[in-house]
Amino acid sequence: MAQKKWGMVIDLDKCTGCQACVVACQSENNIPINDEALFNQRRAIQWIRIERYWEGEFPNIKARFIPVLCQQCDDAPCEPVCPVYATYHNTEGLNVQVYNRCVGTRFCANNCPYQVRFFNFWDPEWPDSLENQLNPDVTVRSRGIMEKCTFCVQRIRRTSRDSQKHGNDIKDGDRALNPACVNACPTDTLVFGDLNDPDSRVSRLAESELQGHNGRGYHLLGELGTNPSVIYLKKVDENAALIEERH
Repeated sequence: MAQKKWGMVIDLDKCTGCQACVVACQSENNIPINDEALFNQRRAIQWIRIERYWEGEFPNIKARFIPVLCQQCDDAPCEPVCPVYATYHNTEGLNVQVYNRCVGTRFCANNCPYQVRFFNFWDPEWPDSLENQLNPDVTVRSRGIMEKCTFCVQRIRRTSRDSQKHGNDIKDGDRALNPACVNACPTDTLVFGDLNDPDSRVSRLAESELQGHNGRGYHLLGELGTNPSVIYLKKVDENAALIEERH
C-alpha cells in the first residue's frame, strides 16, 4: 500500500470569511486565548487565519477571503534552519513540530514565507469556565516555543490506531480523521485527505484543478518552490468571465 500524503484543497469560491475554522482550531488544539493587550503587542496566536482583502474600485468593490494555515511544504524553508531538529518532515507529508524539543530560536518563523508559525510568549491561562473544554489529546504548550498547524495530527493518529485495531481501512472524508477546521466549515470550503490515494476526493480535486488551462488550482506563493500540500482554487468571478467572452 502506498505511503499516505495528507493534503488539503481550499475552494476560495465557497469561503464566506465566517471564521468558524479559526474558532474550531482554537478549541481543538488548546490555543491560548488572545486578549486585547496581547493582540496590541503583536503576540496573538492563531494557527489558521482568514485574510481579507478588497478587489475593485468604489462602488464596485468586493470583499475576498483566503484561509491561510501551514502549507505543509515538501521543501519547507523552516526545516533546515532549526538547530535542534524540532521541525521536520515525516513520512506522511506533514511538517511536524516537536514541542518538547523546541528551544524557541524562532529561526523557523523568520524563514517561513507564509507567516503561519507563532512563538508562545506566555504560559496559557483559561477562565475556570473553559478549563473543562481543553482537549486531553493535545498538550498545553508552555511559553518559549514555536506553535503551528499540523492538520490536527492527533486526530490522524487516533484514527490510524483505531483502523489498525479493528482491521478497517481509513475512510476518505471520515469526520474523525478530518482536522477541526474542515468539520467546522459550513460551506465545505476545506477538503482534506490522502493526496496519494487516486480515489480520494482531495486527490481528484487537486489533479483536475491543477492541470489544464481552465483549472482553478494554484499554490500560495508557488513561485518560491516550497511545494505545498495545500492547493487553493481561485474565486470564480462571473463578471470577469462575461467580459472575457465578449472579447
